[in-house]
Amino acid sequence: MKTTVLLISAALLTASLSAPAFAQFPGMVGGATQPKALPGTAGDNSPKGTAKITGYVVDSAQTKAVEFASIALYNTATGKAVDGTVADEKGKFTLAKLVAGQYKALITFVGYRTKTIDSLTVSNGQSLDIGVIKLSSSVKMLNEVTVVGQSALIEEKVDRLVYNAEKDITAKGGDAADVLRKVPLLTVDLDGNVSLRGSSNIRVLINNKPSTIVASSVSDALKQIPADQIKTVEVITSPSAKYDAEGSGGIINIITKKNSLQGLNLNVDSGIGNRGSSLSLNGSYRKGKAGFTLGGFGRGIYNTKTDTQLEQTSRSNGVSTVTQQNGKGKSEGIFGQYNLGFDYDLAKDQSITAGVRYGVRNFSTQQDLVTQLLTNGIPGSSINRNVDAKNLSGTIDTNIDYLHTFKPQQEWSISTLYSRTDLTNNFDANLYNNSAALVSRQRNLNSNLNQEFTLQTDYQTPVKKNQLLEFGGKAIFRQVDSDYSYLFGGASGELTTQSNNKLGALLYHQNIAAGYTSYTYTTKKRYTFKGGVRYEHTFIDASTKEGGPIGIGDYGVLVPSVNASKTFSGTTFKLGYNRRIQRPGLQQLNPNFNAANPQVITVGNPALRPELTDNIELGLSRTIKKTFVTATFFGRITDNAITQVSQPSDSLPGAIVTTYQNIGRQRTYGTNVFANVALTSKINIGVFFNGFYTSLTGQAIGEKGISQQLTNSGLQISGGTMASAQFGHGWGVQAFGFMQGNTIQLQGKQGGFGFYTVGVKKDIANKKGSVGLAAENFLSDRFNIHTVLNSSQFSQVNDVYLYNRGIRLTFTYKIGKMTMDAPRKKAKGVNNDDVKSDGTGGGAPTGGGSAPAGGAPRQ
Repeated sequence: MKTTVLLISAALLTASLSAPAFAQFPGMVGGATQPKALPGTAGDNSPKGTAKITGYVVDSAQTKAVEFASIALYNTATGKAVDGTVADEKGKFTLAKLVAGQYKALITFVGYRTKTIDSLTVSNGQSLDIGVIKLSSSVKMLNEVTVVGQSALIEEKVDRLVYNAEKDITAKGGDAADVLRKVPLLTVDLDGNVSLRGSSNIRVLINNKPSTIVASSVSDALKQIPADQIKTVEVITSPSAKYDAEGSGGIINIITKKNSLQGLNLNVDSGIGNRGSSLSLNGSYRKGKAGFTLGGFGRGIYNTKTDTQLEQTSRSNGVSTVTQQNGKGKSEGIFGQYNLGFDYDLAKDQSITAGVRYGVRNFSTQQDLVTQLLTNGIPGSSINRNVDAKNLSGTIDTNIDYLHTFKPQQEWSISTLYSRTDLTNNFDANLYNNSAALVSRQRNLNSNLNQEFTLQTDYQTPVKKNQLLEFGGKAIFRQVDSDYSYLFGGASGELTTQSNNKLGALLYHQNIAAGYTSYTYTTKKRYTFKGGVRYEHTFIDASTKEGGPIGIGDYGVLVPSVNASKTFSGTTFKLGYNRRIQRPGLQQLNPNFNAANPQVITVGNPALRPELTDNIELGLSRTIKKTFVTATFFGRITDNAITQVSQPSDSLPGAIVTTYQNIGRQRTYGTNVFANVALTSKINIGVFFNGFYTSLTGQAIGEKGISQQLTNSGLQISGGTMASAQFGHGWGVQAFGFMQGNTIQLQGKQGGFGFYTVGVKKDIANKKGSVGLAAENFLSDRFNIHTVLNSSQFSQVNDVYLYNRGIRLTFTYKIGKMTMDAPRKKAKGVNNDDVKSDGTGGGAPTGGGSAPAGGAPRQ
């Protein structure tokens, strides 16, 4: 496999997915033996002048940019096409090097009426700005029935898959996990843990920006992002060298809603249900060169019930202990996030943005555990344990960004970000005997502080019209502090520490210096190649209170990326290779001995090293009449893989201790298929399928402390379907269903699960507001996740029953009268995508980024 990767890398050299397609002009018929070069591309020998025409293309109804709209320029006198281009993601286009004369422009895009701009006269050296061009949706009248084309819920672009969450009816009133669950390629379990093509080694960004709370727990972060505020979700499986090397599985970028409208705007979103309620207020004000945003979101979770059944057998020091445990638990929490954003145009070609966001969580779990131990077949007394766990956090993210645009595609930016998260994970446990008398008490205190500061600069410049050169540098300074202790006491009196008690602290400094360069080349036959290389050097200084310095040396990594794309007869092919690094996250490093359930203990490993992954993928996509189909075939090889490993405790009878280790190698090969059928302009049905084979091989400590090799492999399958329909008078209906098969782990497998939801929405007040009703998992009251783990030292069967039946009523309303202003390109923000999350749930998160008024641009 490694040889194959090297051969492909050498063959492609510099390849890419990311350059846009050029506008197609009349007369360019497929099958011509010698096609003429497109105006403005390599090989174009048409006359050149010094005039220029610029403008913006927007949707007339939604006042948002029409990305990649085609602009064709015709000579008025001859009627021939002389130049053309496509709009960028902000809707902006530029036609440069024009000869003086009179022209007309045709602006087209699928689902919109063609717009013609006549009488465009330019002279040499003139720069003509034709302003905002509004495209209206394609409308056809049939017997007084209006049929309006609607854009797809899911789009495949040259370098990413995009899920248009703002069209999602059923997610309203929920959080980001409810949105990500419907994105092809992604799997989100019932606790909110996310994986991409079976890998939880992903990086989640919010408006192209990171946050320390995401580094701590992705599932926690998703709970603080309201679904109503998500515009799109971008899944990037083959990132270019411009992105951080971290995230071996890929990058998920959550883009929140924002606008470039002049005036005052206020959005109210609310929801109430049997398991949670939410309220969100988001306002913006734009006047001339300045824009402001202010928002707040609060969500309460309640009536969340979980039952557990555990049966495990451990063998240690010649003693066999059987554990039988039943548990009943409930959880509740309050989450919130508040943001303030500002942007200002310093000059026509310069802008600055700034933002601050604060996220808070207060999550608590109560659990009653009844445990029976059998030692060498002899039953002991049962133990009743009441656990009250608190997971609290406060996160602040601040950013200041500057952008200078010299000319189209030539720009320089400086970005800064400071992020800080205070985490508290404590629990109190009371132990009772069979007579319900309090016997003893325990307490675990664990406070964490996670800080990082980032300074980043990027520069890009076109080389002729068909080439683009990018390079930049970045510095990240991280610090993790974790203090932990255990306290014990009897039925009364104060809790105290013991001489053999776990008491300590972790201090972990991680500094990263990085630089990259990337080159894009588009040929006249519409081949697109992009190649890049990135180097990152990591400096680590780590120590624990009880053990002193940890011997983790500094390390450097060179990560190449090559991508290519080409369209043949309506079928687009994409081929890519990249190398990624995955650094361990906070929860994986934290050496706190978490024994809230003393039979299932977790502890981090501060000596973890990063894992390295080689990815290769081949993608094909085609539109056949009203059906869009895309398929991707991929392979992934990970060395030094970070994986959970369990073994019996030497000191606690019957207990299984789970930690993280660099176990060895993991191989994954598979495919993702998605198809969308537009039955009519108002009814869409989509289906998706994910299937892959994974193999894990590594070393772990076996009996008598002897290292032994562990292997496991298997097929993982998941899939789902979605359907949406729009009716008259503002009515809409949507449904979604998903099934996940078994997940392969090093020492066993975790059982699958299902999820489904149905929603209906009614627009009100001339589409200024809407009311909706959504129901999920309403045919059964609970799901069972069945996990089986085995080794030569233990066996474990764990059943977790999650009660996820829910219903919620939602209401949204927009206040304010606004006018459209030409969107301006705003300063780019920091994009840290390099830390592995533990992938565990159980808490709360931060939300949607500081979202400056002008929005965060894509990379």
